[in-house]
Amino acid sequence: MASIVRRKPKPGAGPLANPWRVRYRDAEGRMHEKRFAKHTDAKKWAADQESAKDEGTHVDPKRQKITVNQWCDTWLETYGGAERTRLQARVHVAVIKDGLGPRRLRTLQVSDIEKWLRALEVQKYADSYRRALLGRLRQVIRAAVRDGLLHRNVAEEVKVTTRRRDVRLVTIDQAWALHDAMPEHMRATVMLGAFAGLRVGEVCGLRVQDVDTESHHVMPRVQYPAEPLKSDKSRDDVPIPETMSRQLADHIRDHARDGYLFINQWGDQMHPRVVERWFRAARDAVRAAEDLAGELPEDRRVPADFRFHDLRHVYASYLIGAGLDVKVVQKRMRHATATLTLDTYAELWPKADDGTRDAVGAAFVGREGPVLRAI
Repeated sequence: MASIVRRKPKPGAGPLANPWRVRYRDAEGRMHEKRFAKHTDAKKWAADQESAKDEGTHVDPKRQKITVNQWCDTWLETYGGAERTRLQARVHVAVIKDGLGPRRLRTLQVSDIEKWLRALEVQKYADSYRRALLGRLRQVIRAAVRDGLLHRNVAEEVKVTTRRRDVRLVTIDQAWALHDAMPEHMRATVMLGAFAGLRVGEVCGLRVQDVDTESHHVMPRVQYPAEPLKSDKSRDDVPIPETMSRQLADHIRDHARDGYLFINQWGDQMHPRVVERWFRAARDAVRAAEDLAGELPEDRRVPADFRFHDLRHVYASYLIGAGLDVKVVQKRMRHATATLTLDTYAELWPKADDGTRDAVGAAFVGREGPVLRAI
């Protein structure tokens, strides 16, 4: 139990500013002490510490003052991994410190984190990057829980609210125009995005062994540089046409090196940012050609903000346009659930009303004449 004692001032000295001293031992037997001006404050603090001990949530009072800034610095000192991974962690932590740094770690609440994420949204941070930052914050706080600074990870209770981005599409002819506008050794990246639905990280992670040109399958196994895929479902094989198999075989013969399908000018594995940079240049070139031709209205041209990832949506539109059901499209898109597929591409499926009209309309074939009233 905590002891509360009123200390007496030395003879001739003035009254003590904080005469009430509280002492107690924690579960490990360490002594802690704090002083108060009022007996009621001392009594309440002592009761709080005893209650925390009983509940298993006690934290050394000296460590309760640690700020998010201080703990982030401590966490970074012990964070391991490759240099690229550590660099990414330092960038994430800098954003966390900028938004939450001065707060005491122990007083951090769910509402504080939600307010920070909303501020990032206003600053035009992408949803994916805000999710990455929240994941990093969870990682940092998880370490604080293991170290006994906190008894729960409040960041685990927060979710990033996603801003829905319109699905941007191009026609088959426009997809091939984007393909042809890329440098020759990178054209197959567009083919894999638009006609196999691969993400840019999966494209750059593709190895020669991941393309079976005999059974006509692309088999994503890692994403750049050699990281695990987004989910287990992402490992599903993607069937491709025989013609595409032959073109990929030609690419492998002419351009693949050291086991990778795509390499840069120095012979190293191609970085996703390089693919995206060249893709933006190809997009702008196609738009310029459409401008010159002057035959298409703006809403039918390649969108000005069309990204490499949007090629994946184009692939989904081909599958849906071919009449495949949602479970097949989910499998080919390698989504974790059919709900995700529907949420993303609901607008591409024929409207239910249209299907109902067609189905019931079939019953009226041959009944276009006057309807006879039964007597």
